[in-house]
Amino acid sequence: MCRPGTVDACLQLSYRAAMVVQAGRHAISAGRGRIVLRTSRDGLAAQAGHDLTIELTRWSGELTVADDLSLRDLTVRMDMQSLVIRDGTGGLKPLTDRDRREIAMNARKVLRADRHPVASFTASVFESGAGGSGVLRGTLMLAGAQRPVQLQVSGNGPGSYHATATVLQSEFGITPYTAFLGALRVRDAVHVEIDADVNPEPDLASHGRVPGTAP
Repeated sequence: MCRPGTVDACLQLSYRAAMVVQAGRHAISAGRGRIVLRTSRDGLAAQAGHDLTIELTRWSGELTVADDLSLRDLTVRMDMQSLVIRDGTGGLKPLTDRDRREIAMNARKVLRADRHPVASFTASVFESGAGGSGVLRGTLMLAGAQRPVQLQVSGNGPGSYHATATVLQSEFGITPYTAFLGALRVRDAVHVEIDADVNPEPDLASHGRVPGTAP
C-alpha cells in the first residue's frame, strides 16, 4: 500500500490488454506513449487560476522483461524543457496561446529546468504478487534531488501500459508556483499519468528519444 501524501507515492500500472509476450529489452518513448502532469489550484484566489494538463513531449527509456515475463528493470529519462500546456480548466477566462507559453516558461523555472534539464526514473527491484501484480521499486530524480518511488503493477494487456502517480513537489525541494502574493498557488501534489506501448515497431528506438538515452 502507498502512504498518501508522500513522495514514495505509488505509480499504479495496469496493462491494457496481457503482460508483455516477449522477454528482453523494450524501448519506450514519446513516439508511442505519453507522460502527462495534472496540477490543481488552491488559495483564496483559486478561482482566478486554472487546473492544468501539461505534457512532457520528449522522453524515452527502456523496459526489461525477464524470461518469466515479470518486469525486471525500467529506466526513463525526461526532458524537462519539453513541457507543453495542453489544457487549462476553470479560471476566469480561457487560456490563450500566450498564456500557455507563459505558464510553460514559469513551470520550467519552478522545476529549475535550466540547471536540471533531465529528470529520470530507474527501477530494478520487482516483487511479484498475486495474479501477475507486484511492486516495482525505484528512484525518481527531479530538480537535482532523488527519492524512492514504488510502482504498483498489475497486468491485463499485451505490451501496453498505463501508470499514475502523485508526486509532492516539496519533497524534491521544489516550491510550488504562487501568484497574487500567495493568494493563488499550485497545490504541492502533482498527478502523473503515463502511457507506454512496448510492442515491436521498426523505428521505435529512435522516435522521440531524449539525447543520451540508450536505444
